[in-house]
Amino acid sequence: MDDLEKAILIAYDPDAGAAADPALRAQALAYCEGARSAADASAVLRLCFDRLARSPSPSPLLVPPNPTRRRRPPLPRHPRLRPPPPPLLPPRPRLRPPPPRLVPALPQEQARPGPRRPHPPRVPRSLALALPPPPPRLPSAGPHAVDMFARVLSALDDDLLSLDYPRSQDDAAAAARVKDAMRLQCVPQIARHWFDAAALYRASEPAAAAAALDAARRYITWIDITLIANDTFLPLLFDIALGPADSPDPLRAAAAGCIQAVVAKRMDPRMKLALLRSLGIGGRLFSADPEVVLKLSALVIGYAAEVLECYKKLGADGARALDLLEESFPSVFFVMESCHEDVDTCNVVEFLSDYVSTMKSPAEKQLGYLGQILQVIHAQISYDPAYRANLDIPDKIGKDEEDEMGEHRKDFLALFRSICRVAPDVAQLFIKNLLVASLSSPESNVEDVEASLTLFYRLGETVSDEAMRLGTGLLGELVPMLLSARFSCHSHRVVALVYLESITRYMKFVQENTQYVPHLLAAFLDERGVHHPNVNVSRRASYLFMRAVKLLKSKLVPFLDTILQQSLQDTVVQFGSSWTNKELKFSSSEDGSQTFEAIGLLIGMEDVSPEKQSDYLAALLNPLCQQIKSLLLDAKLRGLEESSPKAIALQRIIVALNALSKGFSERLVTSSRPAIGIMFKQASIYETLDAVLQVLGMFSAIKPLRSKITSFLHRMIEILGTSIFPCLPVALKQLLVENESKDMVDFLVLINQLICKFNTSAGGILEDIFPAIASRLFDILSRDAFPSGPGSNNEEIRELQELQRTLYTFLHVIATHDLSSVFLSPNSRDYLEHIMQLLLYTSYTHKDILLRKLCVQIFVRLIKDWCTNYNGEDKLPGFRSFVIDKFAPNCCFYSVLDESFDFRDANTLLLFGEIVVAQKVITSLPQELAEQYYQKLQGNDIKALRSFYQSLIEDLRQQQNGSVVFR
Repeated sequence: MDDLEKAILIAYDPDAGAAADPALRAQALAYCEGARSAADASAVLRLCFDRLARSPSPSPLLVPPNPTRRRRPPLPRHPRLRPPPPPLLPPRPRLRPPPPRLVPALPQEQARPGPRRPHPPRVPRSLALALPPPPPRLPSAGPHAVDMFARVLSALDDDLLSLDYPRSQDDAAAAARVKDAMRLQCVPQIARHWFDAAALYRASEPAAAAAALDAARRYITWIDITLIANDTFLPLLFDIALGPADSPDPLRAAAAGCIQAVVAKRMDPRMKLALLRSLGIGGRLFSADPEVVLKLSALVIGYAAEVLECYKKLGADGARALDLLEESFPSVFFVMESCHEDVDTCNVVEFLSDYVSTMKSPAEKQLGYLGQILQVIHAQISYDPAYRANLDIPDKIGKDEEDEMGEHRKDFLALFRSICRVAPDVAQLFIKNLLVASLSSPESNVEDVEASLTLFYRLGETVSDEAMRLGTGLLGELVPMLLSARFSCHSHRVVALVYLESITRYMKFVQENTQYVPHLLAAFLDERGVHHPNVNVSRRASYLFMRAVKLLKSKLVPFLDTILQQSLQDTVVQFGSSWTNKELKFSSSEDGSQTFEAIGLLIGMEDVSPEKQSDYLAALLNPLCQQIKSLLLDAKLRGLEESSPKAIALQRIIVALNALSKGFSERLVTSSRPAIGIMFKQASIYETLDAVLQVLGMFSAIKPLRSKITSFLHRMIEILGTSIFPCLPVALKQLLVENESKDMVDFLVLINQLICKFNTSAGGILEDIFPAIASRLFDILSRDAFPSGPGSNNEEIRELQELQRTLYTFLHVIATHDLSSVFLSPNSRDYLEHIMQLLLYTSYTHKDILLRKLCVQIFVRLIKDWCTNYNGEDKLPGFRSFVIDKFAPNCCFYSVLDESFDFRDANTLLLFGEIVVAQKVITSLPQELAEQYYQKLQGNDIKALRSFYQSLIEDLRQQQNGSVVFR
């Protein structure tokens, strides 16, 4: 035993281990490990406990050297606590007293259980013999012994007994055996120890008392509840938990945790309800110090949640549970309204959500509680006034606060929606009172108004479309009140934004009740909307106004003059000037151009007379053209940089023209009222676009400007039809100047739109522009343009790959729209050989199966276009030989024969189908197979040919024996 003690000191004592030789320390560690795994491991445990008990060092984890030094009169016996049974374990053998040593205390984190070996199938006798019994009856044991024993119990719970951690089946069985043994042998004695420790040390050593009660909390879930829930222990716990506000918080929390564990004890609902009634928590909390109640928020909510659970389980017999629940509500609402840092809002919201969902048909009293919950929700979702200025700008602090509040509100708004479904009348009346209070007070603050409007907005999520259109309930009063509302704090950003979102949410009511259309228009077009001083609000108002116009377009015709008079007066000026601020960042859906789109939608209706359409359109186009001319003149003199305010303004004007054109259809512009089309061409193409293209030629490095012009051309092709053809060659050639891979992708998409819309009518333009397109493409792309290896998957490579895919789509569009003659034009012949080789190489080697399919489809169309006249000359001399000698064997045979051609892949099967359709000649086959294949080719059954060909390829793969024998 002396050797073991020396080994322990050398292995685990920092001072002794540092002084010892490393080899000796390694031997000590090995010796300790052997002793730990020996059959009689109880001797090791007895040694450790005996040395701990007789250590002269007063460590918080060790028993003091002389427990009798603390002499206090014994506590009186309490009849409700069971006396400890006689010990069932044999007495521990006395060990020879060791020489006095200082055994260092283990840090707290080392007391936590670490990785542990699997438990044996039964609890070993050595462990039962070695476990230390509870300390002697207090006050014989000091606070350090109490603390150590509490830590041992906590470690045992963490390592084995607790169900809070995932356990294996063997561990769970071992835990059950230990619990059964403890119930039989020592649980009453341990419970008596918890009571004695809490009663004796609550004032002098609150940390020790808290440790004992915290250990008790862990064990209450599985011990006899009467050991804690009795007339002796519970009053002590309540006395500690509800003590003065300046009492130690850890001790208070430990006592409250024990009470909460009693409350959460699983049992029959009727027995549980009787237990909860006996606790009288509601009355105790009602008369307690409010500051103390806030510190016990977890107990308040946990108790209410358990009562509610009893009510749900008892059903019709739960009247007493409902009374008990209502008794606890004052404390629950007090905790919620406090916004105290100790309150866990998640638990509060979870309980209230459970309560609301339980009250399917709430009585009048329950409706009152729902009203109180609504008040709590309103308070919880309100911003802190300290961030009012930050939210108005908003700066980084304001944006962070907005994000945090958005996350904080999620659960509360879900609770609000539940109340709206259970008691819609209560929710609507609550919102009405909030709006009336906010509108009647000239000093209503930003936070209250914003929270009220947010709830009104969320109310719309629970209202059906029919109820919204008809104004069911109080909606018939609330929506008109909202439309005409002007709050004293309406200039603040958050108020203005949620106001606009709210009136947009209830537009279907206005759609049905057209008498409120003027109020809706006023809200969007005055200082509450597009003319709001905060540009963030005005941009959002533009977008929402456009949505309103799309929904109510036919209802707005009588108000067209009013709308345009209010909008046109300064819309153009504001749109161009506000974008000179480089600090502003907006998404493409809120760039302010939606005002022009909304006006275009209104002007473009055929209900508007041609004269008014022309006047309104001229009023918009002429100022925009003048601004462009002015910007061009200045750009020629001083230059133009991409980030300059003038370049940004020029981009915004192009965006405005694009948005304005969305309201006009091709039929209106070209057939019904061609004068409108002429105005667009003269104003926006010949003058505006021509000028912009000049800028593009002078400042081709301005990529955003190029992108905006490309987007504008998409719209002009869509609405102007073939009348745009004279303008396109110049515009397209300008867009090809100094463009890169990403720009080229946008350009090819534009050309594809042109071909798909006009088919062969676009042949002349395509023949004119195709050589320049091919030249630029082959400059950017090459056969070795896509390196592999480290660093090959960067952004530049991805852009080149996207351009390659777009190129094959472009060639496919040409071939499938009867424009293959473009390849044969004199100007394009120089690029034809390169194109054919590229298509061939891709058709059988590219990793992208879909691109290979596109190439095969292109060859099929070219074969049909150029090789159908077998008696005469081919359109392209040598093309038939190219197909037979190059395309057919490489694409239709050798590529399919390769093992990488996976018939189980869906895309590969699509490619295989195209190959079957495409092939006309297969060479180098054995004579028998060639004749059979030729017979299949002569038939008309494509499915039979495909099935036979697949079987043929699979047979040939087996004949290869690892090498290509037919190539």
